[in-house]
Amino acid sequence: MTKATVLETSLHRTHEWLRDIEQELHFDSEQAAYAALRATLHAVRDRLPVELVAHLGAELPMLIRGMYYEGWHPSPARLKEAHATDFYDSVRRELRGHEELQHIDQVTRAVLRVIDQRLEPGQIAHVVEALPEKTRRVWRDAH
Repeated sequence: MTKATVLETSLHRTHEWLRDIEQELHFDSEQAAYAALRATLHAVRDRLPVELVAHLGAELPMLIRGMYYEGWHPSPARLKEAHATDFYDSVRRELRGHEELQHIDQVTRAVLRVIDQRLEPGQIAHVVEALPEKTRRVWRDAH
């Protein structure tokens, strides 16, 4: 497979994920879907130990993986801080300026449903179990 084909495939898969999020949220804005996916992935990532951050990242399409790791600085202090912060507050902070995404619970559940649909259940089971209890409930309640 050529490099261009790899990039085209990743771009196609990314558009599929974003289209699924748009459908879950019942609106037509790829930019908003991107912001919702990015904010939710960052909130999940920041609550995981390093090895599980990498485990989840390896399952994501290449372009989404880049978004997922953007701005990440692994440290025990950061993990502790994230565990002490409400999951929805973390997502809300990243979605400032996106007026169409202010129903944070609905946005987060929509993104988590798409992640569940796009990844094999066994691939994310360990990730979900490693999340703090409140965040685990958010993920489970997405269904």
